[in-house]
Amino acid sequence: MAMGPAINPEDVGGTGLLWLFLSYGYALFYAANMIGEGSELLLLVPSMAGLVGGVVLPLLGAVPDGAIILFSGLGSIEVAQENLSVGIGALAGSTIMLLTIPWAASVFYGRVDIVDGKASYSKKPKLTPNLKTKETLDATGVSISEPIQHGGIVMAATTAPYFLIQIPAMFMEGSSADIAKGEHWWSLSAFIICVVGLLAYLRLQLKLSDEGQDKDKRIAIAKKTLQDGKMSLRGIIKSTITDLESKNSKAGTDYGAINGTPITPEVRSILRELLHDAFRAYDTDNNGTLEKSEIKVFLKDFHENIDEDDVKDFLSRVDTDKNKVVTFDEFVVLCYHLITYDENTAGSEGPYIRAKSITKNVFSTEDDDEEDEAEEIPEELWDLEPEEQQKAIKVQAFKMLAIGTLMVVYFSDPMVDVMNEIAVRANIPPFYVSFVLAPLASNSSEVVASIFYAAKKTRKTMTLSFASLEGAACMNNTFCLSIFMGLIYMRGLAWQYTAETASIVIVQFIMAYLTQKKVMTTGVALLVLSIFPLSLVFVAALEAMGFD
Repeated sequence: MAMGPAINPEDVGGTGLLWLFLSYGYALFYAANMIGEGSELLLLVPSMAGLVGGVVLPLLGAVPDGAIILFSGLGSIEVAQENLSVGIGALAGSTIMLLTIPWAASVFYGRVDIVDGKASYSKKPKLTPNLKTKETLDATGVSISEPIQHGGIVMAATTAPYFLIQIPAMFMEGSSADIAKGEHWWSLSAFIICVVGLLAYLRLQLKLSDEGQDKDKRIAIAKKTLQDGKMSLRGIIKSTITDLESKNSKAGTDYGAINGTPITPEVRSILRELLHDAFRAYDTDNNGTLEKSEIKVFLKDFHENIDEDDVKDFLSRVDTDKNKVVTFDEFVVLCYHLITYDENTAGSEGPYIRAKSITKNVFSTEDDDEEDEAEEIPEELWDLEPEEQQKAIKVQAFKMLAIGTLMVVYFSDPMVDVMNEIAVRANIPPFYVSFVLAPLASNSSEVVASIFYAAKKTRKTMTLSFASLEGAACMNNTFCLSIFMGLIYMRGLAWQYTAETASIVIVQFIMAYLTQKKVMTTGVALLVLSIFPLSLVFVAALEAMGFD
């Protein structure tokens, strides 16, 4: 029994079929975005950030593709065997599309001049205007960081289950039922390897997250929420400071703090990254310091209801060299104590810092490694106290995750039927339809996010862009493929996808090889872009030669 809307695609005309595809596709796209946004909101909760960044984000990002694969293998054995072509098309299309189209687009939007064989992110402008075509292809590109090189190797390693099921499948003949019997235990072995690989990959991601390697993304989210004026500075950062300082209770008091309260190096580092662009924005005369008038504008924009005497006291204590201006380091100390200020000792309202009244974009500079993507915080969180904001974030995030997941489950089943019907009416194999159409619904959010990161033209954001694409491929090789292998084993279905498997594996090995270079030029990116249509031609050619 179908779990989705009770509209049989066989009963509608061509226009109706198109309408169904667009409707279900938009619903899946919207659901995938909700899942991604909900997960990223949880990154603002320090106690959950490591688990979310290492486990929740990768898993939930693969849910839309996994749901399409799952529903393609349900129903009667005959229907499931036929619909499974939609599942393999979704798996292949998602994996290959993510590693080609958004990858090439990320290089195009993130490209800078290549000087002496290195991407030059410090050069101004980063990209020389009006370059000739040949110069653009050969003399511009992006850097490939060490984490991306390692990620390429991990991605190639996670293709192992494909070999485990495909190699014996190549030597089996007969009907689908006969092949399914011969593959029975091989599919179980591949399923176990997928699960082991998934757990190992998630453990690696959790380890990297706990080590702080996803700090750039967390900082990016905090910067964007302040930029949008949707959450207070205290609501974003106070719990993080409290958490870090509880781990460093033995830290000294020689960090330039007020009233003997120390700023630990970790907290100082976070605040420096978070406030760097804000400092530059309020430094209207660009002299590297904030004068009293500039500080007043900052306080007005970021904080309300603070007593004037407290403001003067803060400024006098922060300005340790008494030169009547505040350097960036002194600015960080000032913000630290505005965030941690004790309302109980500072009047009824206390210095509650809000980003709500910001009138200009204070995070719009293009410094190297200073920009990133982040999530908007719901309007209802504006005026809550910091602790209440953290609770509200959890409620909002879990609501979005629940709704997004339910929508994916509800619309994936009818989407499979629609793509099958499109293939029947177009008289082409379902694989090709789902290869092209399924990623449009399930992976659009990853495409948009990767391009957004890359457009910032920094080393960090390029790493975030490519890492998200490599991570999605790894999840397809483990989580999504485990669903496939589970269906093959438990339902007695046949794996008859030699050409499709070859395309998936070869593309990933090509990309793993290309990521071992220090730089990827724009010309190489064009070759990467061509891999997507060429992979379809490759599959068709293998099938024409008798494979599958």
